[in-house]
Amino acid sequence: MKNTTGYNLNALIDFSDPFDIIEHLMIGSEGTLGFISEISLKTVPEYSCRASSLMIFPDIEKACQAVSILKSTPVSAVELIDRAGLRSVENEDGVPDYLKFLHNDVCALLVEIVGGNKVEINGNIEIIKNSIKNIPVEKTVSFTDIPAEYELLWKIRKGLFPSVGAMRKTGTTVIIEDVAFPVPSLAEATLDLQKLLKKYRYDEAVIFGHALEGNLHFVFTQDFNSQEEIERYGKLMAEVSDLVINKYDGSLKAEHGTGRNMAPFVEMEWGKEAYQLMKEIKHIFDPLNILNPGVILNPDNEIHLKNLKPIPTANELIDKCTECGFCEPSCVSADMTITPRQRIVVHREMIALAKSGHEPHIAASLAKSFSYVGNSTCATDGLCALSCPVKIDTGNLIKNLRAQKLNSGQNRAMWLANRMSLVTASVRVALSTVNFFHKLLGTRIMKRVSGGFRRLSCDRIPLWNQYMPTGAERINILKEVNTESPLKVVYFPSCINRSMGVSSDYNDERQLYEKMIQLLHKGGYEVIYPENLNNLCCGMAFSSKGYTKAGEKKSNELEAALLRASRDGEYPVLCDMSPCLFTMKENMKSNLKLFEPVEFITIYLLPHLAITQLDDTITIFSVCSLKKMGLEKKFTDLARLCAKEVIVTETNCCGFAGDRGFTYPELNEHGLRDLKTQIPETVKYGYSTSRTCEIGLTLHTGISYKSIVYLVDQVSSKQSAVTFPCLLNRGAFYTPV
Repeated sequence: MKNTTGYNLNALIDFSDPFDIIEHLMIGSEGTLGFISEISLKTVPEYSCRASSLMIFPDIEKACQAVSILKSTPVSAVELIDRAGLRSVENEDGVPDYLKFLHNDVCALLVEIVGGNKVEINGNIEIIKNSIKNIPVEKTVSFTDIPAEYELLWKIRKGLFPSVGAMRKTGTTVIIEDVAFPVPSLAEATLDLQKLLKKYRYDEAVIFGHALEGNLHFVFTQDFNSQEEIERYGKLMAEVSDLVINKYDGSLKAEHGTGRNMAPFVEMEWGKEAYQLMKEIKHIFDPLNILNPGVILNPDNEIHLKNLKPIPTANELIDKCTECGFCEPSCVSADMTITPRQRIVVHREMIALAKSGHEPHIAASLAKSFSYVGNSTCATDGLCALSCPVKIDTGNLIKNLRAQKLNSGQNRAMWLANRMSLVTASVRVALSTVNFFHKLLGTRIMKRVSGGFRRLSCDRIPLWNQYMPTGAERINILKEVNTESPLKVVYFPSCINRSMGVSSDYNDERQLYEKMIQLLHKGGYEVIYPENLNNLCCGMAFSSKGYTKAGEKKSNELEAALLRASRDGEYPVLCDMSPCLFTMKENMKSNLKLFEPVEFITIYLLPHLAITQLDDTITIFSVCSLKKMGLEKKFTDLARLCAKEVIVTETNCCGFAGDRGFTYPELNEHGLRDLKTQIPETVKYGYSTSRTCEIGLTLHTGISYKSIVYLVDQVSSKQSAVTFPCLLNRGAFYTPV
């Protein structure tokens, strides 16, 4: 039976070498015996084929009867989910509708099998079906080996913890405990656990777990803001411990650490002699009791009811955060400054200190530090929301804080928003001027000069790099073109691409909007620009910095212009930058059909193009907005259509974050610190869908990154001989609206 309660005393029996004993005692000791600075993990096979089934049984007893049989069959996982657990996720997107109509006593088993090929999988499916054919079920047992279908089934299991977190009252804490019972007693023990949770009014609690090991997790919410609630929790834990240990001879911890919450019950589970041995081990390793004192072993039988961490109300954007830390691996600033979880924790503490008025010196110190580590180095890319069980985007909190801090600058932002044409023209002139001096002085001298100006400005002047582009050529809108084409698209070149031209690595390529027009023309499309193009912007340039009203104004202006140009959504709308398109999708509520390059090319252009695949190896980088729109696979598929071999890297976010790669270049450098090692030296070209990200990618890999539009244009040609009359001026085609 699984057991992680206390120290691993088995090490004293299983090994004779002192080093082996110490090594195994350290595992799971939660920092109470020493500090582990480095570990090595052994990998397990990742099978190419898998299949899953959600089996619905009339009650827990029948489900556990099936578990006992399934233990001797070729299953890789069997997850038990009680009725409350199924009910908690039945309204989630993609979850099967029949879950809503199941009766109150049902219990589900989510079964997975893996294998090296489909023949093996199909054979194992038959073995499993035959083994449980005499056990009644609520729905005919069927397996699926289709990834999209079995991923939906596992979404049910993965959604159990967040479902409770999403429903909890603000200010309460999500508690997740895990216990283990002997498998023959699993049905009776699960029913007893349900009764206990009902007895103490934890009506929202769900039970699920790894059935083959008799390992159950139960999740519930707890208010620690009153003594009455704390006492209720204490009574529950006391009865759970008695149930697990004395009635079923189970273990109070099967996977999770003992911590302080179970420290009062370690002796109850292990007995006095074993508990005394654990205390001796602790004393040998830590005679001064300075290593994580009070964890695992604690003389206070009520320590689990003391020093409880409050979850204060801070901001509705993050109040549902359970501080689980699932977001941390996806954060580009992790290991450089702080993570989304830490941003939330610090923000909550600052709010609590402000409300109480206590320790103003600590509040001031936190605010000062948070300005850089919490605010300035947050990319606000939203990837944390993809990993968060309750879909919290900590970037929205940071943008909200920036808006509060920038109240005095809102009028200036609005002034700029009203003069977007002037802004983009000024950027074009500035970039062209800088590019002139780069050519005049050379890269080495330019780096020194620009670095000196940045230091003199106390890092207020953006940091120049050799791949900073020249200014774009202004789009020349012409009249009377392509009127005979039945294929029409509204093309909105982003303000970034209207400002930024080519970089030194482009080898005399045309700028992006010209390539885009060339590709659209190749596909036979009539291109329509929205009115007043040079004054349009999606608003992200403003809203990401906290200038919310200016961002909303530009978004509304753009939506109105696109509706007119597309005839109220009749024609698709194409934007050449994924981040801008994502912003448009988030903010625009009309019936516009909005596309960035990958999806538009895949759906609308490929049917009209002939592709000649490159006999070459390229690499691609999915920017954050592409990930959030779920287009990674389409991007990979498109790239593989165009090139013989495609290197898909594992780096999650480049950290350029709009213009932060210029103003906080250390974030971009940190985000891409491992990227170059993932790409073979023979690769010369990379492709993405965000101009600013491509600058940082090129800088930190030495590989020329461009928009995927360049690659598709390079390998494509017209599929038919049909042509449409047009006027060409630097590649721009225009139909007046």
